[in-house]
Amino acid sequence: MAKSGLYTGLDIGTSTIKVLVAEYVSGEMNIIGVGNAKSDGLKNGTIVDIEKVSQAIRKAVNAAEERAGIQIKGLNVAVPANRLEVDACQGMVTINSETKEVVESDISQVVSSALMRGMMPEREIIAVEPKEFTVDGFSGISDPRGMFGVRLEMKGLVYTGPKTLVHNIRRAVERAGLIVDNIVIAPLAIAHHVLNEGEREFGTVVIDLGAGQTTVLAIRDQELQFAHIIPEGGDYITKDISTVLNTSLDQADSLKLNYGEASTARASKDEKFPVSVVGHTEPLEITEYYLSEIVEARLTQIFSRVRQDLERSRGLNLPGGIVLLGGAAAMPGVTELASEIIGANVRLYVPNEMGLRNPTFAQVISIVDYVGSRSEIQNLVTLASAGNEIFSEPVIDTHTAYREPVVSFSENNFVQTTDETSYVAPMSQSNVPTQVKEPKEGLVDKVRNLFGSMFD
Repeated sequence: MAKSGLYTGLDIGTSTIKVLVAEYVSGEMNIIGVGNAKSDGLKNGTIVDIEKVSQAIRKAVNAAEERAGIQIKGLNVAVPANRLEVDACQGMVTINSETKEVVESDISQVVSSALMRGMMPEREIIAVEPKEFTVDGFSGISDPRGMFGVRLEMKGLVYTGPKTLVHNIRRAVERAGLIVDNIVIAPLAIAHHVLNEGEREFGTVVIDLGAGQTTVLAIRDQELQFAHIIPEGGDYITKDISTVLNTSLDQADSLKLNYGEASTARASKDEKFPVSVVGHTEPLEITEYYLSEIVEARLTQIFSRVRQDLERSRGLNLPGGIVLLGGAAAMPGVTELASEIIGANVRLYVPNEMGLRNPTFAQVISIVDYVGSRSEIQNLVTLASAGNEIFSEPVIDTHTAYREPVVSFSENNFVQTTDETSYVAPMSQSNVPTQVKEPKEGLVDKVRNLFGSMFD
């Protein structure tokens, strides 16, 4: 059934905070409003000042509301790959209904069974992705509701993150006077929206070149294989320009945006422009080539580290090549430089949506598209993983099972440091590819407490 309704997305970036409102009509996404605000209170993609972040969120929401002509009460927000872990999970239950048909309550029970495992107290479940259901030995089922059987099984992946990270995101949204409708894992949303079916199946690497950090993720067999965090991004280029030219950060950022070339091979040695330098009363002139040397040096370092990560993770030879996105990816020559250093085919992803044709909007669009296109069974699994009861009637209202963004129409409707940051693990503090761990025997007596507190 094609989905309809209004959906929101929030991208909390180190440089800017973006809010997007989209309307789904018969499964087609139409963007009706977007808002931006300069970020404050973040460092390397991590919240360090909740109050400053909440103020920036409010500004972005206000701008989106004005453009869309609606009032936003809830947001779908993404969590980055920082210290994210992925584990295999598997559960089995007996089908208890008199008709022996699988109903929603059976889905709830099998998800609960799959999550009966111990967990470190500092971590919490963010998402559960079902891979397949099995009814009486018949596997490969995507939606078992209505099927006849005695035994129901589910295999899937459970994504967990630091409670502190999730709490800070949720608290920043709440202090902005909003609620968190759904928490989305950024790499999964990006892979779903940016890559096509074949690229997700055969294997593709995505590099998100953000302001505070660079995220490297690989998708293969429709699953997230690994995600690495490199704590360097576009803001580091700005800092380099400021340091080398002895100018302010604002001036450095303006130079990067207006004159920056990622590769010296593209830069002119004759074109010059003025730069206000500390200690000089008159601006000094520098060449485009000299500025490009500064930019290229930092990007070379970033892409060299990307190559090292991909070599360790065996991600260099994936058939889909590399897709580049993020705000810093919009600089001229970045794609060519990345291809030269990494030694693979690299293409730039640019959204097709009118007015948002810039790689910096890729993540916020992905958040909305990911939530808006989820199936009913995925929504039911998400509800069950949050510890909420699913009733046993054959048909339920999925809008109550899976909270969609709370959006209402208004009356005038339509008038940084270099400390290493860890990545999707299980080894959360090193640059080693994610290994999906097999399910372990858990503490059954603690599962109820886990479900009751995971989204507090």
